[in-house]
Amino acid sequence: MENELDFIQELLHPKTQEVAFKKLVKDYQRPLYNHIRTIVLNHDDTDDVLQNTFIKVFRNLSSFKGESKLFSWMYRIATNEALTFLQQKSRRFNTTSEELLQKQTEKMKADDYFDGDEIQFKLHQSISLLPEKQQLVFKMKYFQELKYEEMSEILDTSVGALKASYHHAVKKIENYMNTH
Repeated sequence: MENELDFIQELLHPKTQEVAFKKLVKDYQRPLYNHIRTIVLNHDDTDDVLQNTFIKVFRNLSSFKGESKLFSWMYRIATNEALTFLQQKSRRFNTTSEELLQKQTEKMKADDYFDGDEIQFKLHQSISLLPEKQQLVFKMKYFQELKYEEMSEILDTSVGALKASYHHAVKKIENYMNTH
């Protein structure tokens, strides 16, 4: 993306806002979809959360202070929207977010949008057994290949804490994969 400060000004200016926002959606739709999908697992739910994310980004552009990268700010919104969605859905089904994700993982094989093999399915099963924070950190590092510094901006957590969460997650996943 061109100079981020100039682009943000285009997003905020009434005459250039519509074109700039379309460019923002075009540039970030796929990476945000992939990020949200790793959190909520279901394609239709991901589309809903992605739409809510872009609505929230649009509504809150004027409050973006530029203290982080636009990318990090949007990922934070997407992450929060996905986690809120899971919490609301789990409340509707009178279950925990972790239990909901475990059920969603079991349904993955029937999902037309899941093209993984048995090992990938086992990986997703093992991830679904992790605590929410470890799941999130593992997915962002493993699937999106985000750097710890980027994750730190998105999750507002120290790099050290993220490294520890990732390390614990990897150990638990390895243990699961070796015993199942």
